[in-house]
Order: sequence, then structure tokens, then C-alpha cells
Amino acid sequence: QGLSSPMLRCPSQRLLDRIVRRYAEVPDAGSIYMDHLTDRDKLRLLYTLSVNSHPILLQIFPDVEGWPFPRYLGSCGRLVVSASTRPLRDFYGAAPEVAADLALQLFAVLRSMATNDLNYFFYFTHLDAGTFGVFNNGHLFIRDASTLGIIDKEEGSQLSDGQQEYKDIFSCLTVDCQSAFVSCDSITEEHSLVMVCQELLPKLLKGKFPQPMQEKIDSFLQRCADGLHNDQGVSKAIAKLVELLKPLRSCDSRFAYRYPDCKYSDKY
Repeated sequence: QGLSSPMLRCPSQRLLDRIVRRYAEVPDAGSIYMDHLTDRDKLRLLYTLSVNSHPILLQIFPDVEGWPFPRYLGSCGRLVVSASTRPLRDFYGAAPEVAADLALQLFAVLRSMATNDLNYFFYFTHLDAGTFGVFNNGHLFIRDASTLGIIDKEEGSQLSDGQQEYKDIFSCLTVDCQSAFVSCDSITEEHSLVMVCQELLPKLLKGKFPQPMQEKIDSFLQRCADGLHNDQGVSKAIAKLVELLKPLRSCDSRFAYRYPDCKYSDKY
């Protein structure tokens, strides 16, 4: 309790069990009990969670199960080895059809992180141009998961509002010990979508399309960005953006993650 990691800001027993069971840096991984973890293993796990939860997230929500993360290959100290991606910032000057495709992928990824079969709601506490990456096949992934928080929609959080926050021995190494946290109950499913509309999409889509299309896109982007306290407004703005951007994509080998399927189905 009290770890500075955004991932454990709103903990549940189900999430904690998943971390222990899927933590791959120990022999006999797979048990929800911590008997197979030595004191050193426990300390390493706690320290990793406190300093950077990215490698833990990649282990407990692997890409082979459909989660939008790069594959975790291993780590040594603070060095994490995973598949290479290009950061989203590299695509700010991309062709209009590429920008439209990436914007639609961003929406799809964030929707899947808010609504999925396991009933975990993932939200970002911070976003920048390096948070997302793109593989060579054009597929967009979450490149840096260290600022992801998780809320268990099935069990809810074990922390109640007003409950005392206890500081672990690592908390003050990475953040201000007096930092105020947002209540778990106040985070909505539109939270990350609003952040993307504020921080990333204006740079990705700026000046990409002829008028009046660009004006329409900019208008709905602004509605989305202004909708932090209006979930319905955000949803409607996103729906309109998807409607506008979908016809602007192209179907060719640059988008290998959906080509040639896109030639035969509107789904792609």
C-alpha cells in the first residue's frame, strides 16, 4: 500500500494476484501465493513497481493475449528489452492518410483499454509524444506504460476515499512525497481520450486535410479536448471524428497490419 506507481493507485486484490502470478522474473511463476518469491524477489518487485511499472505491465498483460503493448523480452536493472517501435512524434509530419489511420488506432486502443473482457479500466496519468509507438507494419502500440493507472471494474478499489495514504520506502525516490492524488472514483472512461485530444491529436492532424474537412476535424478535436467534465460530449465528438477520418485512410501495403484484409472488409 502506498506505492507511488500509478498502476497501483487504485489497487484490488484481483490485480495484486495477477501481478504475483504473472511476475516472470522468478522461478515457478504462476502461483497467486508469494511462497515462491524470496525476500530479494519481493524487494525487486516492489522497487520495480515503485520506480517504473512498465516492465511489470508488459508481463501481466502480454501482447500475445491482445493487449496493445510491445512484447516483453527481459530486463536488467533499469534496462528493459522489448521490440522496437518508432515514437508517435516521428509521424507528426506523415501523409494525411497515415495520420488519419494512426488517429483511428489511438481511439481504438484507448477504447479497448477502458472496456475489455477482463473488466480492467486503464487510464493515463500523463501523455506525451513518446507514450505511443508504431511498428514497421503500421500497427500502433503503447510504447511507454509507466504512466498507466488501472481500476478494477469488477472488484473496485481497496482504497476508500479519505483512507490514509501510507508511504513505502521507495516512494520519495521518484515523486514528491506530498503529491496529491486524484480520487479513483473521479476518473471516467473518457479521461485518456480527452488527454489524447489535448496533447497528441492536434499535432498529428494539424493542417493535414483540405478545407472544409480540416475545419470540421479541428472543431470536433476542440470539443473533445474541452470535454473533461462532459463524457457524453466527448463520446459524440469522438464518434464524429471517427466518421470523418475513416474515409481518409487508404488501403495499401504501408498498413500491413490490416492489408490486404482492408480490400475486402470495411472492418479494416
